[in-house]
Amino acid sequence: MRRGSLVGVLQETSFYGAVAFFFVLSAFPFYWMVITSFKTNGDLYNISNTPFWFNDPPTLEHFRYLFDKTLFTTWLLNSLVIGACVTAITLVTALPAAYSLARMTGRNGEALGIGIFLTYLVPPTLLFLPLSRVIAGLGLQNSMWSLVVVYPTFTIPFCTWLLMGFFKALPVEIEEAAIVDGCSLFGAFVKMAIPLSLPGILTVVIFTFTLTLQEFVYALTFISATAQKPITLGVATDLIRGDVFFWGEIMAGALIASIPVAIAYNLFLDRFISGITGGAVK
Repeated sequence: MRRGSLVGVLQETSFYGAVAFFFVLSAFPFYWMVITSFKTNGDLYNISNTPFWFNDPPTLEHFRYLFDKTLFTTWLLNSLVIGACVTAITLVTALPAAYSLARMTGRNGEALGIGIFLTYLVPPTLLFLPLSRVIAGLGLQNSMWSLVVVYPTFTIPFCTWLLMGFFKALPVEIEEAAIVDGCSLFGAFVKMAIPLSLPGILTVVIFTFTLTLQEFVYALTFISATAQKPITLGVATDLIRGDVFFWGEIMAGALIASIPVAIAYNLFLDRFISGITGGAVK
């Protein structure tokens, strides 16, 4: 075999080996979650059984317990309502802010954009104390609506910065042509900039909804009533009682919550990638 052919085979083998390694690394937690959700308690806690597949026939007992003996449906609905409200607030705020900063001349727009993004980097553990005073002043203690107020504090900065890069990639001449044709500046923004920025907007929607769905610190700080909890807090607190972990039910809850997010990412993967990278091309 020629040396060039051998090098090509080794490179191809290394490439596919690396892909296989990272695929297994990323897929294994989901596989473990699925198999644990359908295992019986006897199979799950028997240390002599092989943990990587079913030793007893699969069962739905963990899902029955989740829906019959907990408020899982309420937690899921709370998370969906919170995610929808926060996403709407983020879009209404971040879109005009990002467009204004992107079209601002000089370095002021870029400096303001960086300043807004830096607020996203502040750890939640430093903010939940002052935010708790705000929530108390609004009378939203122990309510899921407190999260609707708090979550935009970290979704708006990042989404504004993300959309800024996308609006900068749009030619200004498109909006100028719309203004010449009779549109106002706001009309050009609504009729031209927003439709051309749909990949970026979709990225913001997916990112915001995912971030609110997985957030835990603020939910733990502001909510203690079981009926007001989002799914992340409800599963983590009501299915762990002292030193007893309901592993099957925890994994079943995580599986149900992760399926819609996984479907959304797969359906809109191309647009999501173009939204993430679109602002880098100018």
